[in-house]
Amino acid sequence: MNFSIYDFTSFTQWIDKLLYDNLPAFWAVVVEMTIIGLLVLLFYALIGLFLVYAERKVCAFMQNRVGPNRVGPFGFFQTIADLLKLLMKELVYIKNADSLLFNIAPFIVIIASFMAIAAIPFAKGLHAIDFDIGVLYVIAVSSLGVVGILLAGWSSNNKYSLIGAMRSGAQIVSYELSVGLSLVTIIILAGTMQFSAMVEGQANGWFIFKGHIPAFIAFIVFLIASTAETNRGPFDLAEAESELTAGFHTEYSGIKFAFFFLAEYMNMFILASIAATVFLGGWMPFHVGGWEGFNHIMDFIPPFVWYIGKTFFIIWIMMWFKWTFPRLRIDQLLTLEWKYLLPINLVNILIMAFIVLMGWHF
Repeated sequence: MNFSIYDFTSFTQWIDKLLYDNLPAFWAVVVEMTIIGLLVLLFYALIGLFLVYAERKVCAFMQNRVGPNRVGPFGFFQTIADLLKLLMKELVYIKNADSLLFNIAPFIVIIASFMAIAAIPFAKGLHAIDFDIGVLYVIAVSSLGVVGILLAGWSSNNKYSLIGAMRSGAQIVSYELSVGLSLVTIIILAGTMQFSAMVEGQANGWFIFKGHIPAFIAFIVFLIASTAETNRGPFDLAEAESELTAGFHTEYSGIKFAFFFLAEYMNMFILASIAATVFLGGWMPFHVGGWEGFNHIMDFIPPFVWYIGKTFFIIWIMMWFKWTFPRLRIDQLLTLEWKYLLPINLVNILIMAFIVLMGWHF
């Protein structure tokens, strides 16, 4: 078997063939799903821990501080220490809470992000499932997270939690429109909703460049709307510490609180991954027309490195937003979506459709 870090297709096909040759079809599928599930779990945990550390370091840099610097080299094990603390913390029983919904809510939030990450192509031939309606699937399953947030706020029997959950519901439902419509703009350009086909379509240029100004506008709108959809600053009205203590997860402690905390970072990673895949070519290297020597050098960098680099660049921009801008009021937040982003998106879709119809894109 010839295995290449530039194309994982042969490797995944080899594993598939090995399982089907040695096991009955049913058990081969079960083993495959178990392997994929464990890998996603491991990836989820590692990325979540790293992003919490990265957030602290970016925040410290923005505020001219050092950040975590005691536990491990450069404070790298501080996040692991915090995780162990949360795992060992007592789960506080809330007397008047709806215990069933209160306990289910964190799992709904984290399962929604698990389902979304399955459709992301990490490198050539390296994705859990390659739907031909991948974009629609990710939008659909990622929107399930708001159900968990609403349940958490309502079942806690706490007025602050309920206000936070209602704010979050209004915010996520509103900004999902802009996230979806900005992706529709690129779907018109790409002519497909399949993530792998979208990446392949950017072999000779990323969509943010090929789609002219409408693609760039869609990218900016997607960044703003996805930051709002993940309840991150300056759109963190749902858990505004100064007014709502912690919003919808005020009453949660221990591992259940950790689930909400981790889901926020993973949702940020998923939306950054989608932005990197749809606008910045995913795992495709950067090519310039006519610069064959330069393009050849770019091809040496493994696709997975390209994908991770682009994703972390977008995550850094989202962290930059949080630590630069002051928190908006709830009326300002909804005004931004309904009076500005939504009309801009609708006009942008029409312009992109006209450009594609006329064949003016690259």
